[in-house]
Amino acid sequence: MAVEYVAGSHVAPEERFDYFWRQQGEWVEEPNRRRGGESGVQRVIGTNGRLLYSKRQTGHTYRSWLHPFGRPTVLRERDALRGLRLLNVGVPELVFCGARRDPEYQWTALLVTASLDGFDEIDNWYAAGGREQYGERVHERLLQELAQTLARMHKGRWQHGCLYSKHIFVRVCGEGEEATVEVALLDLEKCRQRLTARRAAAHDMQQLRRHSSWNAADWQKLSYFYETAFGSAIKGLT
Repeated sequence: MAVEYVAGSHVAPEERFDYFWRQQGEWVEEPNRRRGGESGVQRVIGTNGRLLYSKRQTGHTYRSWLHPFGRPTVLRERDALRGLRLLNVGVPELVFCGARRDPEYQWTALLVTASLDGFDEIDNWYAAGGREQYGERVHERLLQELAQTLARMHKGRWQHGCLYSKHIFVRVCGEGEEATVEVALLDLEKCRQRLTARRAAAHDMQQLRRHSSWNAADWQKLSYFYETAFGSAIKGLT
């Protein structure tokens, strides 16, 4: 069985899977054992010289009421990448996704995404002096762009599920107060749609508050921008 997606390719699915599985590169996330199998991420170079990230999995599955016998987590991540793009939420470009089972029902799966060129992890942006370089007005726009991005995701009932600051990436381009600000979200392996937007919002925003380093004043601004974009207050944010 194979489930796949690749943009602009006329190569047979199995050949695409084999091609990407053969590609080897530097491990940026060493394989770890969990969910009954292994999962790790390599940095590889595509045929056009583009930097790609390849998540390689063997027997690494999740279970749900729709998939009681297990399904590779990269397929859930693929669904999230597609769904969030439709909501204008910044996420990595999906290059390839495939999964297949051998006769003994062991899953092998791949998710290949393009590098977010020019983006940096938000904590690294702070550590490198981005806030001081661009000033408070640009920093306020960054908080507003992040809040609006998260609100769009949640209004679509998508819950990130692992919303730590290390999964928030930003790109600030230009000079001074005229700089442009973009936000992207990574690591969507646990992302899923909830029954209501409020459930998705409450889970993620409370989690982000626990696992971020913003001071009280910055968090108050982020919360204000978020609740304005979301359309209502979320319990526990302030």
